[in-house]
Amino acid sequence: MRMTRLAATLGALTMALAVAACGGDDEGTGTGSGGGKAGIEGKAAGGKLVIGVKADQPGLGLQSGTAYTGFDVEIGKILAKGLGVPESGIEWKTTVSANREPYIQQGQVDLVVATYTINDERKKVVNFGGPYFIAGQDLLVPTASTITGPESLAGKRVCSVSGSTPAKRIQTEYKDAKLQQFDTYSKCVTALAGGQVDAVTTDDIILAGYAAQDQYAGKFKVVGKPFSEEPYGIGLKKDDTAGCNKINDILKAAVTDGSYKKAWDDTLGKSGTAAPELDTTKLTNCA
Repeated sequence: MRMTRLAATLGALTMALAVAACGGDDEGTGTGSGGGKAGIEGKAAGGKLVIGVKADQPGLGLQSGTAYTGFDVEIGKILAKGLGVPESGIEWKTTVSANREPYIQQGQVDLVVATYTINDERKKVVNFGGPYFIAGQDLLVPTASTITGPESLAGKRVCSVSGSTPAKRIQTEYKDAKLQQFDTYSKCVTALAGGQVDAVTTDDIILAGYAAQDQYAGKFKVVGKPFSEEPYGIGLKKDDTAGCNKINDILKAAVTDGSYKKAWDDTLGKSGTAAPELDTTKLTNCA
């Protein structure tokens, strides 16, 4: 009888210690260092965030040395500020189209602001705040090109980025085109400049940024015939509903206080394009 009671006591003690140990695991409980808050808000309470951005998209996300500039970068700063994180607490991390979901899922980044189209396939594995901008897929071609739109792509060499929505659309809807894929759009543009491809396809605003670069002045044109609607969202972990809602609240505030317009004017607005009107009634229903 004594042995039975002793075994029961030891068993209870072992279980209590195991529960106590598990209680300190932020990942397992969904709580962070921010007073019990979970997800991105809990992470931000520590004063630091890792934000994934593109590094090769002029006007949107462009890396020069250790610095990143562009509209997406400014949106990242707005989000960080709204979450209580100073600019000095932001770590920028280069992302490409193919690794955005894995980076979020693995915790390598806390947020992704990288010309990241919201779609149903991606929403199966990550959550999205936004959209903060609506783009449209278009074509970048040499100035003298006879390509007038996607209907002209049969037999043409078209370059896009692996894992991107534009590449998938060419594969499924314009199968007569000869798709060439790289990991960055800058490589596609270099191939276009060298005559290895006939067109580059991605969102119109990205293409306009490349066409406006000094080294390509007068060499390229954006066809100007969008054939999709691409809502750019802010990616975060799938189960972080509260964080997603917080991001949408920050975007609403940015429209009201003028910081959204300033982010545009300081970056893409320099091309002469007026800031878009962000319709906050169309922000995603976080789930």
